[in-house]
Amino acid sequence: MGRGATIAAGNVWYEARKRAAKWNEKLQSREGAAEILHVSVDVIDAVERDTYKHMPVETAVAMADVYNAPELLNYYCLKECPIGCKRSISDDCIDIERATVQLTKMLRKDVVQGIKHRLQDIAADGKVSDDEVDALDEILGDLSELSKIISKLQVIRDRL
Repeated sequence: MGRGATIAAGNVWYEARKRAAKWNEKLQSREGAAEILHVSVDVIDAVERDTYKHMPVETAVAMADVYNAPELLNYYCLKECPIGCKRSISDDCIDIERATVQLTKMLRKDVVQGIKHRLQDIAADGKVSDDEVDALDEILGDLSELSKIISKLQVIRDRL
């Protein structure tokens, strides 16, 4: 068995590989991971040490699949993809109980009704006036949080 990580410790790709190594011994080493993923050891090394200029999407997808770590897809989108980094997703991997509490807190009737009423007030005249922009931004912030919670639930489902 290897010495363990020095530079790579804390890297999400490295940590996902190490978690996956608990059920697939070949993933203990970069060499074994490279063999399974059909990439060079240099690719694994660069990804795990954050020295890769731009990781190909195919590599990210393969690692997420092989490591059974769907949260890596969200991480890739948030950190690498110029489109995904502008979207409301989460790379946080939490348990179902925490996600449920977050979701139900966000979906309380008073919160949902508040969003609905504020949005209706803004939309009533068919346009967003200058004095309504801040309110719309606040609504979008709330909905963005909801979207992040939904993406956490999707990660939980994808791990099954």
